Parts: sequence; C-alpha cells; structure tokens
Amino acid sequence: MGLDQRLVDAAVELLERRWGHAEQAVAAAVRLDDGHVLTSTSLDNLNAAATLCAETGALCQAYTLDKRVTASVCVSKWPGAEGHPVLAPCGVCQERLALWGPDVEVAVADADSPSGWSARTLRELNPFYWGTRFSADGGWPSIAEHLA
Repeated sequence: MGLDQRLVDAAVELLERRWGHAEQAVAAAVRLDDGHVLTSTSLDNLNAAATLCAETGALCQAYTLDKRVTASVCVSKWPGAEGHPVLAPCGVCQERLALWGPDVEVAVADADSPSGWSARTLRELNPFYWGTRFSADGGWPSIAEHLA
C-alpha cells in the first residue's frame, strides 16, 4: 500500500482536530507495510529549537513497533492558503525516512495534479543520496547499515 488520498485525509483530520483553532500548523501521516496508518503533529513550543517536525512522532512510533514505513505525507495550513497544502519532507525528515529505503513514497506539492500533490519516492527526491557512499555495495544503505 502506498501514498493515496486516504493517507492525506488522515493527516488533515489530525490537523483539524488538534489545530483547528490555529492559523498556522502542520500534521503528518505515515503508512506502514501492514497497512496501518500512524499520525503525528509538531510540538507547539515557546522555544522554537525544541519543536520537532510533524512526521517525527509517527516515524519514532513505527520504529518502536519495528514496522516498515512505506509512505509519508505532511499537510499544513497558514493564513491565505487554500485547503491543506502538502509539504514535501524537509531534509532532516528525508534522512529519517531513509532508514526504510529509497522506495518510501512521499507527498510533494504538484500544481499540475488535480489534488495539488503527487507521490514521489525518496530516490526521486534525492537521486544523489550521500549515504550510498557508505553502503557495502554502493546502493541505498540497508537498515543494518544505518544502525552500524
């Protein structure tokens, strides 16, 4: 199971449930290889250095459960935005997702798509991934190589 509108909707539902009152906020949803969906949101903290990306909670939960992430989406809202725009994963979240390999699908903004987003793999997002220099075969590092 990959990235689809149901995953986006799960992130939007959390965003509105948790941050319905806020002018600006983000929330995320990830799909696991067994089909389950985990959601999370960023921390609202006075000290911006203490905040975390919206995906972080769901990714840590997946790792704790020893489950493989197959897809991830982050949605947002801010004054003047229509709907709940999709945000591509930041560089740090791309690194977090890299643990599960280059075929993890992520949502990216896509003005040419009727939904306003499309799915891309991490390999498509980052074709020159630095971690390949440290793998045994020059390919995308395995989970075991990430842990080494």
